[in-house]
Amino acid sequence: MKLLVSPRGAKGALEAVKGGADIVDVKNPQEGSLGASFPWKVREVLEAVRGRAEVSATAGDLDFKPGSASLVAHALASLGVDYVKAGLYGVRTPEQGVELGRALVRAASEHGSRVVLACYADYREIGSLPPHELPEVAQRCGADGVMIDTAKKNGVSLFRCMDMSSLRAFVEDAHEHGLFCALAGRLSPEDLSRVRALGADIAGVRSAACEGGNRSAGISAERVRMLKRLVE
Repeated sequence: MKLLVSPRGAKGALEAVKGGADIVDVKNPQEGSLGASFPWKVREVLEAVRGRAEVSATAGDLDFKPGSASLVAHALASLGVDYVKAGLYGVRTPEQGVELGRALVRAASEHGSRVVLACYADYREIGSLPPHELPEVAQRCGADGVMIDTAKKNGVSLFRCMDMSSLRAFVEDAHEHGLFCALAGRLSPEDLSRVRALGADIAGVRSAACEGGNRSAGISAERVRMLKRLVE
C-alpha cells in the first residue's frame, strides 16, 4: 500500500519525501477537503520532489461544470503532475459524474496525467454522489482511480462516517472495475492497519503527518517515516 501525504508547499513536500512518502499531494485545505492550490505552488513542489516521489494535485471540490473542470485538469497536467484528483462535490447523479469525468480525463490525458475521482464519506450532509456509485462512473469515463475522503474537516474521520463492510465493498468494487483505490479522511496512525486490511492501494493523510497531529502545523519527516512503517 502506498502512502500519500498532502503538504501545502515545497517545504512540506521535502519533509514528506524525506519521510518516505510514495505520493506527494498538493492541495489547499483553506479551500476545502480537496481544495485546489496555485499553479506556482504545484510547480514548486514538482521542482522540490524531482522524481523522488509521484506528485498529485487536486482540481478542487468541483461543481458540475465540465468546462471549468477540464481547464483546471489541463493546467495541472501541463505542469507535469502524475495524478489529477477531482472531488465530485457538486455532482448529484451518475450521469453528471460521467460527463464531468470524461471532460477531466480528456483534458488530463493530453499531457499523460492520470485522473482520480473522489467522493465523500459524509455525502449525505452535502448531497453529493454516494460512494457506491463512483466505481462504475469512473470506469465509464475512463478514469484511473477512485478515492473516498471526508468533505468536512471537523475532526470526524472516515471510519466515523462509513463502516468497514461498506468500505470493503467500495474497495472490492473499484478493483473489479479495473481501478486503483485510495482512502483518506482524518486517518490516524491507528487507522492505517484498517485501511491496509481493506485492501486499499493508497492511504492519504495530512493531519497524521503534521507536527503533533495538528493539520494546521507543518509536515514532519519523522511522523511520515512512522506512518510509512505502518503502511508497510
